[in-house]
Amino acid sequence: MFSLSNKTAIVTGGASGIGLAIAKAFAQAGALVRIFDLNPEQAGLAAEGIRQEGGQATSHAVDVSDQAAVRALVDQLAAEGPIHILVNNAGVAHVGTVETTSEADFDRIFRINVKGVYNCLHTVIPHLKAAGGGVILNMASVAATLGLNDRFAYSMSKGAVLTMTLSVAKDYLKDKIRCNCISPARVHTPFVDGFLAKNYPGQEADMFERLSKTQPIGRMAEPQEVGALALFLCSDEAGFITGCDYPLDGGFTRLNT
Repeated sequence: MFSLSNKTAIVTGGASGIGLAIAKAFAQAGALVRIFDLNPEQAGLAAEGIRQEGGQATSHAVDVSDQAAVRALVDQLAAEGPIHILVNNAGVAHVGTVETTSEADFDRIFRINVKGVYNCLHTVIPHLKAAGGGVILNMASVAATLGLNDRFAYSMSKGAVLTMTLSVAKDYLKDKIRCNCISPARVHTPFVDGFLAKNYPGQEADMFERLSKTQPIGRMAEPQEVGALALFLCSDEAGFITGCDYPLDGGFTRLNT
């Protein structure tokens, strides 16, 4: 079950964290994974690690907010073979209210988290249509549907990802393109460790425990758990699923009181 043999998948932000976990899961399931990332060194190491484990992966340095660069790369890869799966995972976080969010910060969040997803959708969908269909998976967040403290710009961006997911799912039914999104709560990634080290030096363990317990299940998700759900949603076994948002949140959305 959940084989991606003979499939080619683009995973943006695939060099670390959730993106890397998705890339690894897809490669283990037989896919050729194209890792898109802003950091060429990390992307190269990620692809090499996958190849050393027997998978297929290539690395590609690209800024998803630059449509011309994304288009050139996608067209190049499509000329080498059909694209079957797109995972829009690349994104950045931000902490702040509407008052404390500067215009520069707002523009940056929009450029990467919203326009970056649009750019990849805009350039990849024609190739999915040419291949006779495919699967798109977007990375949203519980912030898309819940009011969270100090997450004004980030919530805005993930709300846009959720609604882009629904729009694409509706528009491309006839082209046999499925589109869903995953909305994680807190996931234990290198970003979390860096955030704690920067903002709570000497208190990392205590703050990690406090953040973990904001999920009713009592812990943060692990990246590979997101990877497992992504693999299912992009496999043929999920062929009847489109236009859905999957909260992977340890009960955060429905059970928090």
